[in-house]
Amino acid sequence: MASKQEVVVVTGASSGVGRAIARRFGEDGASVGLLCRGRESLAATRREVEDAGGRALEVPTDVADAEAVEAAARQVEEAFGPIDIWVNNAMTTVFSFFADITAEEYRRATEVTYLGTVWGTKAALRRMEPRDRGAVVLVGSAMAYRGIPLQAPYCGAKHAIKGFMESIRCELRNKDSKVHVSMVQLPGLNTPQFDHCRSKMPKHPMPVPPVYQPEVAADAVHWAAHHRRREVYVGVPTVYTILGNKVAPWLAERYLARTAVNGQQTGGPPSPANQEGNLFGAEDEDPGARGPFDDMAHVRSPQWWITRHRAALGAFGAAAVGAVATGLLRPR
Repeated sequence: MASKQEVVVVTGASSGVGRAIARRFGEDGASVGLLCRGRESLAATRREVEDAGGRALEVPTDVADAEAVEAAARQVEEAFGPIDIWVNNAMTTVFSFFADITAEEYRRATEVTYLGTVWGTKAALRRMEPRDRGAVVLVGSAMAYRGIPLQAPYCGAKHAIKGFMESIRCELRNKDSKVHVSMVQLPGLNTPQFDHCRSKMPKHPMPVPPVYQPEVAADAVHWAAHHRRREVYVGVPTVYTILGNKVAPWLAERYLARTAVNGQQTGGPPSPANQEGNLFGAEDEDPGARGPFDDMAHVRSPQWWITRHRAALGAFGAAAVGAVATGLLRPR
């Protein structure tokens, strides 16, 4: 059971997975620092966290700015006290063939998605390491293992985050630190990113099916923050993407080359918002947590339930095998 006194920071908190994560910690009565650029959506997220039972602080922040992230961390601790959990979730991207992405666009997507995670982790560890406690959760993706077309900036950033996480974990282990860093690898999600990220494709962008609601991801991030698991896979697609790429990356590459370009576009035209997206500026409206794909999004993941309860299931399975063996060996 999570402590009612937890202080949590969530980056990219105004929409999508970040919005759902902030609400989930609010249900515990946590004090949540909300970091993102959009002021209107920040205010809406704060109200949702407070309605759920928590406290919230709006901290408008561009996570690509290391000094701004450090200032935000100070502001949260001045308001709520020592930070217990830091969730790096902020992202942006450009849905496009790599050849059509400008250097400026690629740099910005990388600075937000990758360096935003680096600066957030640095601000968190600067506070957690001297106290020898705390948890940092990096929101990842199956695309941290398997790149797909139209997503070079995002896939590159998620691969980089995974390597960064492994390096930091080694350093913390070398120091015998009790601070825990974990990464949650997610499947396709029904979030507003497909409405507010820049796209250069002829049709409206969409997640690769099967798709899950952001609350599934939020539950996994919340769980990862309270359990010392190195990585957490969420959803069957994440598992078969990661394992399949390890077994036969050439086959995954050929399959994605044939299917993933059309598979990431709907039948309709992109929205006007997709032309510019939120790459360089914040949105003027509140997008909420969910995107436009409710009709195809799953609200539960049996795989995630099994992952969460694998210790109990393992013990039950061992007990069942033992009972059967005992029955077979009993003298008749």
